[in-house]
Amino acid sequence: MPEPLLRPRSPARRRRLPIALALLPALLSLAAAGRTQILKGDPSQARPAELVLLWERPYWGGVQALGVFDVAPVSSDPTLRRLKVWDEKPEQLLVRNESVRCDPEQPLRVTSDGQDLIVRQLNPGGRIIPSNRDDHLIWWAGCHPEHAGEDPAGLAETARQLGYTGLVVETLQRLPGAGR
Repeated sequence: MPEPLLRPRSPARRRRLPIALALLPALLSLAAAGRTQILKGDPSQARPAELVLLWERPYWGGVQALGVFDVAPVSSDPTLRRLKVWDEKPEQLLVRNESVRCDPEQPLRVTSDGQDLIVRQLNPGGRIIPSNRDDHLIWWAGCHPEHAGEDPAGLAETARQLGYTGLVVETLQRLPGAGR
């Protein structure tokens, strides 16, 4: 028997649509903010004065650093912030326009890898592992700048005081071709 053209949607797929619709303002905000900039040369010489350095470490041939600057609220949604992420390596600098949502019920980071739009739902006050550490560092710097650069693993109590449950299931969604 041939396989049906339309398959019933799984419960997980049905949950994605409301999340995607809820993220629409953040996605539009990111698209309006601009594209990734790639610069060549010694990036440390180009650091803006308002850059908040989240971490800096030795890297092959120099220093690698991650920071944020130009954090601004989005007038259409008080829980959204636009920001620029400074991703510095020796001889290469990427400056990405991103958005973060600071809503206790749906905290997230919207970024791009140059090809795809990446939407990461976060769990402030939850478990921090190597694969989500930078997401949380950038989110805290954008949403609660007074905690920028602090280890997010130590901010669980602060997150609870700010209204975050620490029980959100972290997810990552890639929207192919939307990051160009």
